[in-house]
Amino acid sequence: MKNIDELALDYHSCFPAGKIGIVPTKPTGTQDDLSLAYTPGVAAPSLAIADNPESSYSYTGKGNLVAVISNGTAVLGLGNIGAPAAKPVMEGKALLFKILGGVDAFDIEVDTTDVDKFIETVKNISVTFGGINLEDIKAPECFEIEKRLAEELDIPVMHDDQHGTAIITTAALLNALEIAGKRPEDIKIVVNGAGAAAIACTSLYIKLGVRPENIVMCDSKGVVRSDRTDLNPQKRRFATARDLKTLGDAIEGADVFTGFSKAGVLSKEMVSRMADHPVIMALANPYPEISYEDAREARPDALIATGRSDYPNQVNNVIGFPYIFRGALDTRATAINDQMKLAAARAIAGLAKEPVPEYVLKAYNVESLSFGPDYMIPKALDRRLLYVVSSAVAKAAMESGVARRPVTDWDKYREHLSGMVK
Repeated sequence: MKNIDELALDYHSCFPAGKIGIVPTKPTGTQDDLSLAYTPGVAAPSLAIADNPESSYSYTGKGNLVAVISNGTAVLGLGNIGAPAAKPVMEGKALLFKILGGVDAFDIEVDTTDVDKFIETVKNISVTFGGINLEDIKAPECFEIEKRLAEELDIPVMHDDQHGTAIITTAALLNALEIAGKRPEDIKIVVNGAGAAAIACTSLYIKLGVRPENIVMCDSKGVVRSDRTDLNPQKRRFATARDLKTLGDAIEGADVFTGFSKAGVLSKEMVSRMADHPVIMALANPYPEISYEDAREARPDALIATGRSDYPNQVNNVIGFPYIFRGALDTRATAINDQMKLAAARAIAGLAKEPVPEYVLKAYNVESLSFGPDYMIPKALDRRLLYVVSSAVAKAAMESGVARRPVTDWDKYREHLSGMVK
């Protein structure tokens, strides 16, 4: 019996190697077909685009094409493995875009750690794409890269490690607080970890209504305090002046713990000192900051989410990114802004309250699922995410003024999305 590594190598190496390819979308069976696909027919759309660059959305696949771009400096669970080694992961992300959101995606690995060179490369190729998904780029460089590209390009740019995680955890937080009978503006949050995902999540929690003064962030050196001299600008935004030094100090009376750090840093004793009905999102992978069993034993009233698929409430970015880009592409949005991110989070949270289809129950081998402590966010294989989240993002793009092609018939749009992926 082969182990998982051997099976994975076989899977990726069997002909054709890799996981994605290119499939023609127009007839190619006759000479007439080829004369339209290439010479001489291709001249007409090329000249039309030369006269009006926006028409590239009408005559090419640009409007349904996303670049999945990485330099391999912070690959989930693998670290700084470099651009070539990141390619299987980026191919996998491109595959998920296609099978879940109907979005075509090319993986592009940029072999540089120089911020300016990376940005220049992405800008120079951006004309090919309708959107840019940045992936697995280490902090703090990822902040500058995303910020500059978002400002300088007129297509949506999103670093999924930051904002995908922020959107899904915000959806989980919304529902957890509803179950616990608490409001965002009243809760105290401890964020353990201060990298890209932690910063983005904390920023979105504030936009949800959490008060900055009620947030304590911790890194590997302890509480992120205002008197520390080793903080980068992103961490300094969340520095506290309170006399707290350790995670153990910060956790006292906290309503929410969100972890983006490493296994075992949250003890049962710490959990026992949290507020009533504590929300614990222990997202270190594959081993969370506290095991599900230990958290449940320490606090039977806890609302628990992890990054693992073998426990309830898996925080998985695949619940978000295919559909966020779907809605952005379909409206030809110039950005993925905070309104669109919050709309996605609320749509995901809302779907968890709907009756769960039979195909989802069968996929996860369970008899029932209903909104509550063990089902706070939808399952990754719930096909309703496509039209629920994409529609919410598209509406937010229009309402916030970044949509260049508004949706005019929502019933038709939903029908289109429902038929896009089987």
